[in-house]
Amino acid sequence: MSDTVLDKFLRYAAIDTQSKEDSDSYPSTAKQFDLLKLLVKELKELGVPQVEIDEHGYVIASLPANVSLNVPAIGFVAHVDTSPEVSGANVKPQIIKEYKGGDITLPGDPNIVIRESENPALKSAIGKTIVTSDGTTLLGADDKAGIAIIMTAVQKLMADPKTPHGEIKIGFTPDEEVGAGTKFFDIKKFGAQFAYTLDGDTTGELNKETFSANSCLITVHGRDIHPGSAKNIMVNSVRVISEIITRLPKDQAPETTEGYEPYIHPYVLEGGVGKSTVKILFRDFETAGLDKLKIIVEKAVAEVQPLFPKAKIEVKITEQYRNMKEGLEKDTRVVDYLHEATKRSGLQPIWTPIRGGTDGSRLTAEGLPTPNIFTGGANYHSRTEWLNVWGMEKAVDTMLNLIQIWVEKSKPV
Repeated sequence: MSDTVLDKFLRYAAIDTQSKEDSDSYPSTAKQFDLLKLLVKELKELGVPQVEIDEHGYVIASLPANVSLNVPAIGFVAHVDTSPEVSGANVKPQIIKEYKGGDITLPGDPNIVIRESENPALKSAIGKTIVTSDGTTLLGADDKAGIAIIMTAVQKLMADPKTPHGEIKIGFTPDEEVGAGTKFFDIKKFGAQFAYTLDGDTTGELNKETFSANSCLITVHGRDIHPGSAKNIMVNSVRVISEIITRLPKDQAPETTEGYEPYIHPYVLEGGVGKSTVKILFRDFETAGLDKLKIIVEKAVAEVQPLFPKAKIEVKITEQYRNMKEGLEKDTRVVDYLHEATKRSGLQPIWTPIRGGTDGSRLTAEGLPTPNIFTGGANYHSRTEWLNVWGMEKAVDTMLNLIQIWVEKSKPV
């Protein structure tokens, strides 16, 4: 195989791997196996000696060390699934060579425009090749760009066996987008001492901090009856849940916050007169702040309950993931070497907090330090997603530089 990182990305983007919330299976959608099995096939074709896939869909591959140094085993991880929020089926990538600057109107839906004013990273893409969808689906750069980067780096290592490296571990996971990417991931079996997710954003951005996250499910039970005879009998759960949502603070929403600011995000609303539910995300870089967000929601519920005394309101909080920062501070080599590797790629590294999470959040919490590397993409989970091919190439360089730095910093056995 001698195709480019772009060739790989386009091949992977053509495969629908959208995950699904509230699924009873794992992975949440069987179609994720289509890409996972293809990756197994391609790794074997590249000559990687140890490749396997388990019943949960985890693909794990190993490249044995070729140096007699005490180099820690280093892992690289990416996820195959795309967001449930926007369709990932029948993706039609648009390749724009030598991007000239300005807004980009997408051909499949002229109402969908990638605006330069909303995408400052487009300035660094002028003159370079970028990829978008046609506007009817997302693109899938999150995280198929990460997969293409890892596979290209592996291809380069296998093509040049004289390149010195320690033991390299490769992991591809399903269901990251629904918060279950590491649900059955066996860290001991994976065998890495340090790892990196390839699941970041614009070129040069590195991540060692994520949100801490909980989810909240509010269920309102009302009473349904024919509206013609509803007086003093009907309890309209839609009205109840609407009252709760309107009491959530508007200055603590994703659309009104940035940087390290926390938010409360109602993102799925379903129901009818008899029963309604709303799913809400709690996000804060300080784990203790999640309790404050919970109190805000509980206060809103407490205010609404007396207005509808016959309604039953239930609130369920579920832990999702935690900020990786504390775990990464235990051995700073994992981030120090990443910073140096990015500089060697000709970039100025920028440490940016992730207003979200990665598989690395859970892996770090479970004892495998795993910061995050850029992929060159932007506007994830939307039809305005776009990808800078130069950014993917720089991420490949960063990976290879990182592998070399771990060798350089190691001592003889």
